[in-house]
Amino acid sequence: MPEIEGVVPIIPIPFHADGSIDEPSLRRVIDYCVAERAAAVCLPAYGSEFYKLTDPERLRVVRVAVEQSGGRVPVIGQANHPSAAVALDLAWAMEDVGADVISMAAPRVFAMGEEDLLRYFRTICNGIQGPLLIQDFNPGGPTVGASFAGRLHAECPNFRYLKLEDPFMAPRVRAILEATNGEVGVLEGWGGMYTLELIKSGICGVMPGTATLAPLNRVYWNCKRGQDAEAYAAFQSILPLIVFELQHMELFLHVEKRILQALGLLETTHVREATIQLDPDTDQHADWLIQQILPLLRS
Repeated sequence: MPEIEGVVPIIPIPFHADGSIDEPSLRRVIDYCVAERAAAVCLPAYGSEFYKLTDPERLRVVRVAVEQSGGRVPVIGQANHPSAAVALDLAWAMEDVGADVISMAAPRVFAMGEEDLLRYFRTICNGIQGPLLIQDFNPGGPTVGASFAGRLHAECPNFRYLKLEDPFMAPRVRAILEATNGEVGVLEGWGGMYTLELIKSGICGVMPGTATLAPLNRVYWNCKRGQDAEAYAAFQSILPLIVFELQHMELFLHVEKRILQALGLLETTHVREATIQLDPDTDQHADWLIQQILPLLRS
């Protein structure tokens, strides 16, 4: 069984109003994740605006997370880049500052077949010291499955986790576990939308936003204990928020930061440009949904 099991929040990167990284707020978010029993924390990923950070900033936020966690929770450093060489350089630097696991998104700037992805990730696995988590996010297209997972893990045993984000995934989760003898853990992404239907299929965890860490912990562990009614009730309480947020990644960022500011964790809700400006109706509904979920989070 993989060592990481449970809810692994994606850490949003807090910014000051001038756009610089707000490290005190980032440290508070890490402490919050520890207090709420996160299985691990992951940054800088899509939900961290990694695509708006410089390489030194990406390394810095991992260093801060490692320092603040102080070994209380594993830190997953995400080193996305379509160039295997550049990604590997960043992964080495993240391992040097203490990242426990390296995560990388599949390089899908252009269409890639299984052989191409295997060649890319062999390079990564053979270059890093610790375990690798692969995220395959490919809206509207196929993602990797049992063949890819089985072949890569057979050659590279440090490939340990696979994060997938597409619907109707239960049969593929079972097939991946079978192909890897249960040695590659599958984590569900996409904000946790498919959590409830995939726990019994064998996922080892969920990788949502930080704002839904606490309620998704209740969903995951109640379901694992066979307390399905309690899991369903907890899932009901947050599903409208998840569905709303996932209409657009930049909307997700705005809503997540508003919630975390309301919890006293962030000084500002600044999202770096380029981003979207919420129209008045979307803005109002976002605030209404946040007011519905805050009592649950504060309890």
